[in-house]
Amino acid sequence: MTDKEFMSLALEEALRAYHENEIPIGAVLIDEDGNLISRQHNRIEQLHDATAHAEILALREASQKLNRRRLSECTLYSTVEPCAMCAGALVLCRVKRLVYGAVDSKFGAAESLFNVVNNPALNHQLLVTAGILEAECRELWKKFFFNFLRQKN
Repeated sequence: MTDKEFMSLALEEALRAYHENEIPIGAVLIDEDGNLISRQHNRIEQLHDATAHAEILALREASQKLNRRRLSECTLYSTVEPCAMCAGALVLCRVKRLVYGAVDSKFGAAESLFNVVNNPALNHQLLVTAGILEAECRELWKKFFFNFLRQKN
């Protein structure tokens, strides 16, 4: 499968989050052979857990399935640029590659606001590909926040 096809799977997860009134971010993790290891979406509100981001949940699931904490030959696909917490977890898990859709100029920690995943002071850096299905990822995100703000008024 291609980056676009894997990002489509992450978008499916983001759509699930959207329908569950969660911030619509989805993530999938694949191994070096292109096998899908985990797929998750934000569950912050459902689990009452500020750490229940799609990326964190995908890393947890993959580590449990593979029975190891290092995911050094894996690629994580996320619909939105990971935050500092998620970027730090990617480094700690030694994920090989990060692919994301939309930039997050307020919380992004892969390239925009911070660059945790390629900080030379850390002992691991990731390969990063940005902008895969960016328009689709951004549109779902914008739609959620437009509806969220409209409900508040």
